[in-house]
Amino acid sequence: MSLHVIILAAGQGSRMKSDLPKVVHRLAGKPMLQHVVDTANQLNAETIHIVVGHGAEKVKETIKDEHINWCLQAEQLGTGHAVAQAIDQIPKDADVLILYGDVPLTAAQTLDELVSSVEIEQLSLLTVNLENPQGYGRIIRGEDQLISAIVEEKDASDEQRLVNEVNTGILAMSAEALHRYIPQLSNSNAQSEYYLTDIIEIAVKNGDCVVSHQPNFEQEVQGVNNRLQLCELECWHQSRVSEELMLAGVTLYDPNRIDVRGSLEFGKDVIIDLNCIFEGNVVLGDGVEIGPNCVIKNAKIGSDTVIHANSIIEDTEIGESVNVGPFARLRPGTKLLNKSKVGNFVETKKTTLGEGSKINHLSYIGDATLGRNVNVGAGTITCNYDGVNKFKTELGDGVFVGSNSSLVAPVKVGKNATIGAGSTVTKDIENEQLTVARAKQRNIDGWQRPVKK
Repeated sequence: MSLHVIILAAGQGSRMKSDLPKVVHRLAGKPMLQHVVDTANQLNAETIHIVVGHGAEKVKETIKDEHINWCLQAEQLGTGHAVAQAIDQIPKDADVLILYGDVPLTAAQTLDELVSSVEIEQLSLLTVNLENPQGYGRIIRGEDQLISAIVEEKDASDEQRLVNEVNTGILAMSAEALHRYIPQLSNSNAQSEYYLTDIIEIAVKNGDCVVSHQPNFEQEVQGVNNRLQLCELECWHQSRVSEELMLAGVTLYDPNRIDVRGSLEFGKDVIIDLNCIFEGNVVLGDGVEIGPNCVIKNAKIGSDTVIHANSIIEDTEIGESVNVGPFARLRPGTKLLNKSKVGNFVETKKTTLGEGSKINHLSYIGDATLGRNVNVGAGTITCNYDGVNKFKTELGDGVFVGSNSSLVAPVKVGKNATIGAGSTVTKDIENEQLTVARAKQRNIDGWQRPVKK
């Protein structure tokens, strides 16, 4: 049977104190709603119906997925009303899972178990026991301990408020049942809203069974209403990631000071120092060492490579036994081959550095291809931009570039050529040539320094 997922994401989120819709605020580097969409895709949902309202266009711009069907809730009249905006587009022979755009960390395994227990006359509800259930709808069970109703706190009696099993709002049922029950919802309550949770009581009265499941961690069903809750959930998520990394063999010098905002693949004997951030898709080979305060985004780093402190790496491919930093910046399009080195205060962009080549310090190399065993002296720059267009610099194998040189692209330097320190190179250089391109030195006798008047 096919699975359709409805995600409710129409709320304003006024307690976030933000111009952005609540569901696009980021957790672990991506919008909360994107977390929910990604989880739905792990369940192989045929269609994901997202109900939007406040900031609908911004939500649509932010979230991209081929399985999404957007539904507009023009007036926010409750969760039952929100679901009603999507049900006409769901076939009656499907199963339906209802999720929330501000509940980002529910595990796919938890939801899979929930959906697996759905039958034509059996609904499946995710509940959780909380020490402090204030603010949540309470699960009411009959003498047979089966769920008979959910009572919102505003409508609950004093006795019902003592119940610590609460509703998470996450619910799975057959589409046929959903089609039958949504028209029966009423807004006769303290908020004058159509509560989706009233479906439970309606189902019981119609003789349907309601079964419950619980997550492994209460944070899986924790919603976000303000920035404090968002931070608490971020911290919990990162602590789980750190735990998984260490159990898999990664050395973290402080598991509380690492952020993974995407996916992180790794080999054996990887070491990560303090305050490192990993964004997008990052792959670390065997024996990689990452120094403190590094930011690495969408990068592949080969075995036995060392990234020293305070380096920033983005959209870069790094080979084996490479040395980077400290204070290096590798911008998109950089490719460092095996045993190469990029030292302190070096910036690269769209550059391939050949095997064994070195740019040790204080240089900018952009739009360039460097061969094997090239040595670039301190203070060297490629002048690759004329204000409108970018141009390439090519250095052959074995080239030696003296310190404080400027290579004005487009320019090609042949194999084993040498460029004298302080040169400004504007023409191609043949193999094994020595090039000195600087003003002639003059030493003037009798020079009088200026004197302060």
